[in-house]
Amino acid sequence: MEAEVPTHVQPTRQTILRLTRGHRLRYAAAALLSTSGAMLMLLVPLIGKHALNVIVERDFSFANELLLIVSGWFMIPQALLPYLVISAVAGVVLTSVSMTCQFGRDRLSAVASEGICQRLRETLYDRLHHVPMKFFDESETGDLVQRCSSDIETVRVFMHSDVDEAGRMLLFLAGMIPVLFWHNASLAWFAFILMPVLFFSSFFFFKSITKLFQITDESEGALTSVIQENLTGIRVVRAFARHEYEEDRFEKRNRAFRDNYVRLNKVLAIYWGGTDIFAMMQIGVVLFVGAYFYLQGLINIGELFLFLMYVSYVVWRIRHVGRLIADGGKAVVALKRINYILNTTSEAEQPIPDVTRLTGDIEFEDVTIRFGTGKDALDGVSVRIHAGETIGIVGAPGSGKSTLLRGLLRVHELTSGCIRVDGLDIATINRKWLRNNIGIVLQEPFLYSRSVRDNLLVGKEDATDTELFDATNEAALHQSIESFSDGYESMIGERGVTLSGGQRQRLALARALLKEPPILILDDALSAVDTNTENEILDSLEARRGKHTTFIVAHRLSTLRSVDRILVFSHGKLVQAGSHDELSHRPGPYHELCQLQDLMDQSIKLESLGHV
Repeated sequence: MEAEVPTHVQPTRQTILRLTRGHRLRYAAAALLSTSGAMLMLLVPLIGKHALNVIVERDFSFANELLLIVSGWFMIPQALLPYLVISAVAGVVLTSVSMTCQFGRDRLSAVASEGICQRLRETLYDRLHHVPMKFFDESETGDLVQRCSSDIETVRVFMHSDVDEAGRMLLFLAGMIPVLFWHNASLAWFAFILMPVLFFSSFFFFKSITKLFQITDESEGALTSVIQENLTGIRVVRAFARHEYEEDRFEKRNRAFRDNYVRLNKVLAIYWGGTDIFAMMQIGVVLFVGAYFYLQGLINIGELFLFLMYVSYVVWRIRHVGRLIADGGKAVVALKRINYILNTTSEAEQPIPDVTRLTGDIEFEDVTIRFGTGKDALDGVSVRIHAGETIGIVGAPGSGKSTLLRGLLRVHELTSGCIRVDGLDIATINRKWLRNNIGIVLQEPFLYSRSVRDNLLVGKEDATDTELFDATNEAALHQSIESFSDGYESMIGERGVTLSGGQRQRLALARALLKEPPILILDDALSAVDTNTENEILDSLEARRGKHTTFIVAHRLSTLRSVDRILVFSHGKLVQAGSHDELSHRPGPYHELCQLQDLMDQSIKLESLGHV
């Protein structure tokens, strides 16, 4: 049976560990560089503290001993100037080394995060090629694209910058708190008096507007879906003059996205403005209390400078705590959405049979296919197809014709019953190997936005020009291709838009014939070609009779007059089987179809005579 799409996902922690495999050393080196850079930046205010004290007090006992020794190397009468110059140079050097460490950290983190996202995209793309068809039946294309693009970008941003930003803030706090309390414990308490308020207000604020983030993201996704849908169906929109309706629909989604985004930015503006006040108040408290302590002789001017610098370093970073937490929450949500794809059960890979090539002998035994909890799409179908037979399949829309053939392709797994090919149960053999032995042409063939030659080579990558020409001749397409401006190198546009419906079907037929498959399926593949072209193609298929086991799904009975047998389906059941001559004279659905077809042909003939 079809694999179930799981509703659970692996824990985010396991996903992160799995993603970072091979990049953990880079992250470790980035953390080391980030730590080094943070520690160096903490030394810069200490240099400034000593320099200010030396200037104000005119006393070198406040000077840093190492910098004083270095400044003594300069034989200048005014000893104060060399010390200040050396202090300034030391500050610039430490800042430069710190920024170099930060550059190295950013470089390593970027390489690691981009590598992780590249692997993640490739993994998701590969997984989407191996999940059951039921997964796509229950998922929206736009949503899957969103998971493979913007959700990955959310994870990348978090892993590249947010983790490091949180780490740097913690490092600054860890290095700053002991230094400040060592210099003056009383002023240190004032230096942190508003930071808890700033921290928790940031935390709770961003936690409270997480829903608003989600609403904005969802409105963006809805807007993207409308754009994608309209670009894909732009020809239908124009053909039915629906552009005004679609423009109104787009305008509503666009307006909703704008309103949500404006509301989000309004709330954020209030937050950033409010926290600016708190941040400046914290600096103002340090400045006011520090100035009082200085006037009372409890601290010197250098220590006041040190307090102001350290508090400024940290207070602006604490404002971002809420954003970091919000980004972390968004990354967790993104990882869960990504895990929805990663944890979906892939199609099982059975072994490849020890058979060089199938002959095309097929047996359907009590085959039943049901989608979800609905009615059976196929109900107990049993029929034997001999190798080399040409089988016609008819029936009303939804009668089970295509479902039967998709069951043979294992696009849809059987609810019950069995399909055997050359005596092999297809449920036990490798899907890719099975599908390589089947050529299929759909009523709406999918063509790539590439050249005619590239689309043909999908059927057989190493095909020669002679093989290409033979296949297109059999599909009655070679002359049409030769009339194109660049022949076989002509670009056909997205989904073959530059070709007519008949040319698209014939190109898909040539692609399937080029494959030389033992089993050939034409699922209403001649519906868009004219009668003369249809006769040419049928003559080519007649010349191939016996080379393939051929299934032809058709609505025009003229297509089926020369097949070996016709299978008639109704409401998921096989109700008749036999040749055209047998069934056309036997009471039943096929006889009724023949009568209806004759009436239509006579009506068309009389109408044409009336116009002459």
